[in-house]
Amino acid sequence: MSRNAKNVFFYFVVLLVFGTGIYFLLDFGSRLKPDASVSSVAAAQPSATHPGLGPEVKKAPGGGIGRTLIENVQSPLSILLLQVVVIVLAARLLGTLVHKIGQPPVIGEMVAGILLGPSLLGLVAPGVQTFLFPAASMGPLRMLSQIGVVLFMFVVGIELDVQHLRKKADAAVMVSHASIIVPFFLGCASALLLYRSLAPAGIPFSAFALFIGVAMSITAFPVLARILEERRMTRSHLGSTAIACAAVDDVTAWCLLAVVVAIVKANGMAGSLLTIGLTLLFIAVMLFGVRPLVSRIGRQRPEGQAPSVGLLAILFSFLFVSALCTEMIGIHALFGAFLAGVCMPPDSGLRQFLRERLETFSSVLLLPLFFAFTGLRTQVGLLDDWRSWLTCLGIVVVAITGKLVGTLGAARWTGMSWGDSFSLGALMNTRGLVELIVLNLGYDLGILSPRIFTMLVLMALITTFMTGPLLQLRSLLGRREALVPAAGSRSGTRA
Repeated sequence: MSRNAKNVFFYFVVLLVFGTGIYFLLDFGSRLKPDASVSSVAAAQPSATHPGLGPEVKKAPGGGIGRTLIENVQSPLSILLLQVVVIVLAARLLGTLVHKIGQPPVIGEMVAGILLGPSLLGLVAPGVQTFLFPAASMGPLRMLSQIGVVLFMFVVGIELDVQHLRKKADAAVMVSHASIIVPFFLGCASALLLYRSLAPAGIPFSAFALFIGVAMSITAFPVLARILEERRMTRSHLGSTAIACAAVDDVTAWCLLAVVVAIVKANGMAGSLLTIGLTLLFIAVMLFGVRPLVSRIGRQRPEGQAPSVGLLAILFSFLFVSALCTEMIGIHALFGAFLAGVCMPPDSGLRQFLRERLETFSSVLLLPLFFAFTGLRTQVGLLDDWRSWLTCLGIVVVAITGKLVGTLGAARWTGMSWGDSFSLGALMNTRGLVELIVLNLGYDLGILSPRIFTMLVLMALITTFMTGPLLQLRSLLGRREALVPAAGSRSGTRA
């Protein structure tokens, strides 16, 4: 008998012998009866440990396999998996479509999140929207999306090139701070008009005004970097200046936001001062204590080799411990994740490895969940009269004016041409995903009502969408300016 025939014979003998034994064991055990005290505990257990299996669950229509499938698809895990599939596919589809018209894919992903919420899906097919996003599923979806945002902020910190900032410190600090203070002032001034009608009850004017100022001042550093990369402007003077200004802008805006969050979450002035003091201490420890230590650990890695599993475990533990520390201090886990990224060793290979892996995972899977969660909060239907839309338009105009005027004026003062100053203002006006992170933080803290939240989300979409067309407009005007002198010189030669 051949080797294969022996294996087949042995396989069927094992199945026959042990299968027969299992049958007789089950037949014998079916005649046994449990003790009465044990059966009462067992009867109560399913509804306690598995709420979906208790007697209170409504029986699905039909019987047998159909009822089982319907009950299983309504379990929390099935709903979460279905949400992930729908959200990721919608984000990829709209991201691809938007990219074909010359816009960053993140705009399509942001729009996909809004379309899956009550603004469209809930309006057109409320039953489908309720089935896909029941109220009980919002907690797990929110936590999963927050992990994605934490990883994203870690990548943002990794992309912050401290050496590059030092080389362009003078221009970057002046332009970026001008691009913050002007829209910050206009945002606080706008809060005077918005506070009575749009601020939630119990929120002091100072917290509302400061948060509106921060929301107006944000620049999306990652989106700006992607736009420059797609247009091959990264190595140009304008591109390098824009990256440096956006980096300084982000760091400053996050510091301001940390102060605002500390003031809002703390009990009284003493509590806010304690939170701010702990935040400053944490930043100092991270930059001057932890960063050199992490750099030494990174230098021990052999050149040209991928990070070991042990090193990655240490780095990820460091990331989440840092995020946990800032959450415990009372600001937000995002700040800790951002600082953890800044503290990564200045080793291009390690940084590039982490950036590629984490950015792909978070941008494809987790960040679309955050967009969808934001879309579920965005209710365009709340803007149901002309006053609401006029207010929304006013917010957009103030946001654009503050960024463009502040950036253009400071850039022109440093010696940049009018064209480059305008282009820099258009780039700094990009808000994107970072703005949505800030707005969700304000919503969670109770600073923003649903109506003002919706208006600011629309502002983030419009200002991000404008960047490409404004740069294209500047490029066309630049070509015309270049052609006019050339035509004049030819005519002069002929004369």
